[in-house]
Amino acid sequence: MHKIVSSVVLTALASSLALAYPAHAANKAATAVVKEAPLRGHLAFLSSDALEGRGTGQRGGELTVTYLETQALAAGLQPANGTSFRQEVKIAGVRPLPQQSNVGIVAGGQALPMAFGADWVWGPGDAKPEHSLDAELVFVGYGITAPEEGWDDFKGLDAKGKVLVMMVNDPAPTTSEPNRFNGAGLTFYGRWTYKLAEAARQGAAGVLLIHTDASASYGWSVVQNSWAAAERFQLADADLGTGMQGWMTDAAARKLFAAAGQDLDKLRAAAEDKAFKPVPLNARVKGEARAAVRTLNEYNVAGVVPGTDPNLKDEVVIYSAHWDHMGKQGTEGDTIFNGAVDNASGTAGLLAMAQEAARHPAKRSQMFLWVAAEEQGLLGSAAYAARPLWPAAKTAAALNLDSLNFVGQAKDIGVQGSERTELGAMAAATAKAMGLTVAPAKPDLAGGYFRSDHFSFAKAGIPAFSVGGGSAWVKDVEANNAKAKAYRARYHQVNDEYDPTWDLSGMVQQAQFTLNLGRMVADSPKMPTWKAGDAFGKIRAQAAK
Repeated sequence: MHKIVSSVVLTALASSLALAYPAHAANKAATAVVKEAPLRGHLAFLSSDALEGRGTGQRGGELTVTYLETQALAAGLQPANGTSFRQEVKIAGVRPLPQQSNVGIVAGGQALPMAFGADWVWGPGDAKPEHSLDAELVFVGYGITAPEEGWDDFKGLDAKGKVLVMMVNDPAPTTSEPNRFNGAGLTFYGRWTYKLAEAARQGAAGVLLIHTDASASYGWSVVQNSWAAAERFQLADADLGTGMQGWMTDAAARKLFAAAGQDLDKLRAAAEDKAFKPVPLNARVKGEARAAVRTLNEYNVAGVVPGTDPNLKDEVVIYSAHWDHMGKQGTEGDTIFNGAVDNASGTAGLLAMAQEAARHPAKRSQMFLWVAAEEQGLLGSAAYAARPLWPAAKTAAALNLDSLNFVGQAKDIGVQGSERTELGAMAAATAKAMGLTVAPAKPDLAGGYFRSDHFSFAKAGIPAFSVGGGSAWVKDVEANNAKAKAYRARYHQVNDEYDPTWDLSGMVQQAQFTLNLGRMVADSPKMPTWKAGDAFGKIRAQAAK
C-alpha cells in the first residue's frame, strides 16, 4: 500500500518544462505555465490509501469527487452545471455471486469443469439479479456486423435464446485485402464493448468472449480483477445488455470446443473469411446465475474558464481525464488498487492545468472535465456525451489525458488519433513550438483510440484524441525504457502506486503540451474539422444539418 507522505507534498519541486522552450515563450499560450508542485501534490493525494483506489460506488470515489470539486473551485473554475461542479451519472452496479449460483457448461453430454475466476467469469448485462439459463452455445467468429466491409458473422442465425461465443479483436488483413478492418490496426469492431452490444442487438441470451493475451492486449489477470473480484457497472438509463456476459480463457475454450466435437483452431481460421457462417456447438449453458445488483449515482466533475472573445466564448475546448480506478477489492493483503499512473496522473495533471488556465483565459471557453467510471466502460464520458453540459455543435475539441508519463522528460509527444482531424496539424505545430517531435504513428494494435474517454466525444462528432507521453528519452535511455516496460506488470494491479522519487518532468511536459494545444484551438478563428470521409466527421456534418 502507498501512504501519502506530507513532507513530500510540502517540499515538492516547483518547475516547468515550458521554460525550457524559448521558441515557445514568445507565444501568448506560454503564459499559462503548468507547474510541477501542484501536479505532484494532487498526484500524491489522489493515489494515496486515503482515497482507497477511487473506486466507482465506493467511499473512495465519493471522497475523490468532493476533492475535485473543491480543488476546481480553488483553481478559479466556474461550475459547468449551473451552480454545481457535479454532473449526475446514473449507474447500475453488478457483482456476480458464483457461490450462490450453479451455472455451468454441458458439452458433448458431459459437464465441463469450469472454475469461476480461473476458467471463466460472467455476470448479468441487464442489471437483473437472477437468470435461469438453458441456452445453446453458438460460435459466431468475431461477432461482427460491418456492412461497409461486406462482413456479417451472423448469417442466417436467429440468436434469440442462444449464448454466443466470440473471438476478441477483428479479422486480420490479407494479401488481397491489406486494408480490411484498418489493416494491422484494431477497429472499434474488435473491442469487447462492441461485441457485448452487438450480441444484445442480435437478441442473444448471452455472450462469452474467448480471451488471449494477444487479442485482448492484456493478461487474464486484468479480466479477473475487473470481472471476478470486483463489482462491475453499466449506465442505468442506457440500452441493456444480454442476460449473461462473460469471458473464458483460451485453455477453457479449447476444452469446450473439443468436448463439443469441434476444432477451435480450424474454426478460428474459418472465421477469417467473410463467407464464415455461425457454427452451433454441441454444448449448452445451464443453471441459475445470481448476482447482487444495486443502483447508484456517480458524478462527473466539470468546471469552466469562460472565454474572453464576445463571438467565440460560446464555444468550448474540453480537457478530460477519468478520476476513477478500481478501488478496494478482496479482504486479505493489499486490497487497495491505488491507480497512481492510471489515472491519478491524468486527474492531477488536469488540476494543475486548470489552475494556470484560470489565470490566463483564452478566446473560447475551456472546460476541465473529470469523468467517472472509465474503468467500467467509459461510462462517465458516455453519460456526458449523451447529455452534454455544453452543446456538442459548439464544442471545438476534446483533449483527453489517461496515464501520464511518469518515466522522465522526452524529446517527443504522442498524438495518435489526432491525424483523423485538423488537430493533427495543430498538434504538430504545438510540438514544434515546444522543441518536441511528434512520435511516429504506429498501427493501433490494441485499439487505443476506442479505449479511452475521448472516444465518447468522437462518437458524438467532436474532434478528439488522447495526448500520449513520449518515449524518446532525453537521458537515461536504457533505464527509462526498462522503467516504462516494467509498468506493464503493474497495470490494473495493486502496485500501481505513487513513488515520491519519480521524475515528473514528463508529466509536466505532457500536461503543458495539452494545455498549449488546447489554447491554440481556443484562440483559432475556426473550430477544427474532421478529415474528409471520416466516419465521425459524418456524425458532425449530420448534426449540423
